[in-house]
Amino acid sequence: MNPKYKILTFLLATATLAGCKKFVDIKTQGQLVPNQTINYRYLLNNTSNFETVANLSDFASSDINLNDAAQQTALSGSLNYNYLVASYTWQPVIYPLGSNIEQDPNWIRLYNNVLNCNTIINELPGSDGAQADKDALTAEALVHRADTYLNLVNTYAKPYNAATAGTDLGVPLILVQTLSQKLNRASVQEVYNQIISDLAKALPALPETQAYNTLPSKASAYGELARCYLMMNDYANAGKYADEALKLRSTLNDLSTITTVTSTNYPRRITDPEILLSKVPVNSSLNFFPTVLKPSDEWFNLLGTKDQRYALFTTPAATISSSLTGRVYTKERAIGETRNEGPSVPEMMLIRAEAYARANDATNAMIWVNNLRIKRFKTADYTPLTATDANDALNKVIDERRREFFGISLRWWDMRRLNNQTNFQRTYTRVFNGTTYSLAPNSNRYVFPIAEYFRSLNPELEPNP
Repeated sequence: MNPKYKILTFLLATATLAGCKKFVDIKTQGQLVPNQTINYRYLLNNTSNFETVANLSDFASSDINLNDAAQQTALSGSLNYNYLVASYTWQPVIYPLGSNIEQDPNWIRLYNNVLNCNTIINELPGSDGAQADKDALTAEALVHRADTYLNLVNTYAKPYNAATAGTDLGVPLILVQTLSQKLNRASVQEVYNQIISDLAKALPALPETQAYNTLPSKASAYGELARCYLMMNDYANAGKYADEALKLRSTLNDLSTITTVTSTNYPRRITDPEILLSKVPVNSSLNFFPTVLKPSDEWFNLLGTKDQRYALFTTPAATISSSLTGRVYTKERAIGETRNEGPSVPEMMLIRAEAYARANDATNAMIWVNNLRIKRFKTADYTPLTATDANDALNKVIDERRREFFGISLRWWDMRRLNNQTNFQRTYTRVFNGTTYSLAPNSNRYVFPIAEYFRSLNPELEPNP
């Protein structure tokens, strides 16, 4: 955070740890003065209140392979790593009731984000500032709330299915903080409707770009809409909003001329031109043994050794620990920056590509894939990809998403949304400490469980199957 921004610390989160009825029993009076508009600017500048997203999806993805015996032993030797092991092996319980890890920090953090957004959205109309300032601040909060609910619904609810979304259980939709409110789960459709509504309301008052990627802009909102519609399998609207985002920001980091990645030659997350809105996972980076992310053999085979994402972002695992074999993903370690999970220019390009492929336009689909890939190879190593037809183009788009978005939630979200499409259905397997785990198409394990601790305090909070 730039030092010119004044930061206020608001003690809003402490009451959220006791469960959801207590979750919403929070007052802002005494922590900020509701009638002073400037205080809401300070709150929005405190990015820790808004930037964090869920991390469970990062470990459930097929791109991760924690296959070294030493790593498996170390991870299973501490209950503190249970969230990583349980999500990696698609377990029905991740935060055991009665244990010292019974409270899911993903759920807590995301609903704390919602609380902070609601504080701004609900209190700003009564503040003393100029209307344009109030509209702009409200718009930023609406974008953050939309992103948070997109994370929640893609973590704790079924993948979007137009035929069943109206009845599938989503997540509690809290739009106003009160002393007590029921936490019945809204439908998946209702949650997506709210996300789209928040972003549509935000757009008119947002600036086209911001000085720092932690602050929402029009490009951020368009990016969130493109991501949202892609998860809804609405490819026309996904492509439309990806186009709108790219009109405002389309710069790629050119890896073709880089020989090594360091904190001095690679942009910081808050100013990285590729990032439309910076979001970071709970628990920050995983850079050291035993939690370093190790890509699967399948991912390495997709990438190939000529790709600069292989040369620059992976390294022999022995550089992390002599107990590890193969190669590990070390981009974060190299640049000293937590991985970004928010919308980005590469994501918009590949959403645009997928929209073309879904519309039976293989030529334009591959143009957009290659517009990205040309920046990911040394000139001598680059060869444009081609597709025989739209279906082949779609497969190549999905493969490119895997290459580009390693270690972030998007691979898991893709597995969820594609798992009911016949040509992408497959059973995933992995072995951990001698036990084989499987994830079958349409399995309930594509939805993370809501911690029993929260449900024990809020019986109306229906469990996932």
